Amino acid sequence: MACGSMVVVEGCIIGLTIMASTAMAKGMSPFVFVVYTNALSSLILLPYSFFFDTNRSEGTWLTLPFLIQVFVLGLIGVTISQNLAFVGLSYSSPIVACGFANQMPALSFILAILLRSTKFDWKRSGSLARLIGTLISFGGAISLTLYKGPTIKAPSLTLPLRPPLLVFISTHENWVLGCKLFAASSFALAIWNFLQAKTLKICKQVMKIISFYTLFGTIQTTGLALYFERDPEAWKLGLNFELLVIVLTGIFSSLIRTKVQMCITGAFICGVGYYTVLWGQMKDEEASKLGGRNKIVSPSRDEKVPLLQQDSQV
Repeated sequence: MACGSMVVVEGCIIGLTIMASTAMAKGMSPFVFVVYTNALSSLILLPYSFFFDTNRSEGTWLTLPFLIQVFVLGLIGVTISQNLAFVGLSYSSPIVACGFANQMPALSFILAILLRSTKFDWKRSGSLARLIGTLISFGGAISLTLYKGPTIKAPSLTLPLRPPLLVFISTHENWVLGCKLFAASSFALAIWNFLQAKTLKICKQVMKIISFYTLFGTIQTTGLALYFERDPEAWKLGLNFELLVIVLTGIFSSLIRTKVQMCITGAFICGVGYYTVLWGQMKDEEASKLGGRNKIVSPSRDEKVPLLQQDSQV
């Protein structure tokens, strides 16, 4: 059941990423897209967290430290990370987006080591697996960045072009720039995940945290979008494909909150590294649990054990 749910979620993410890339290719601003999707998510999450969330065990949770932390979460997880990701998507492709999304565990592992919140033991197979998975993930990201792959559309097919966000830049440079933006977005998300654990120590009500950082992120990214998109036409919505993508992305993100050759190969390599890091983390946790049990269960040297029991143990 859990594996099936993961497959469905990943399929929805890939589908929405392709739809968002298509909408931006038609001329939709990535900054405006982030504003509208998060505004819709806020409209869904805020009423739910106050009226339908049953976890109301805590008394006072709306404090200044809480507001500061959710403000920072909105800044890093929405304003910085999402804008970098969708601008990067406008320069590259959905395959790159999915590939760099799998860098999260590797970046979180490196960040945890730098902040000394986790221990790395060369003698443990789990730690070595996490290191190897991190290197494989970075190798996949590098292959996505350096090799774009051939164009798969027919030469006679022409699509309406939109003005690029940056001018006087080649197609290959666009691709590399998109990969750099995705890498920065993934690193911001790794920091965001680390800060979420700190925020949960202040407030145990997860839905309150999610709804408030989404609201703060919407306000922040609105100011950013108004700075970059001063044309009123960029903010207009109609009954078209762009509106459908915004509605689907906003609903899906609120529920979840919580091309060929080397491009596909790079995404596959990133995925292998992703699951290798996760497997290594599970092995580390199992080793820690077994180590703790052995210290408690194992008899002392002075304790006498019957001979038959010794034979049965052997």
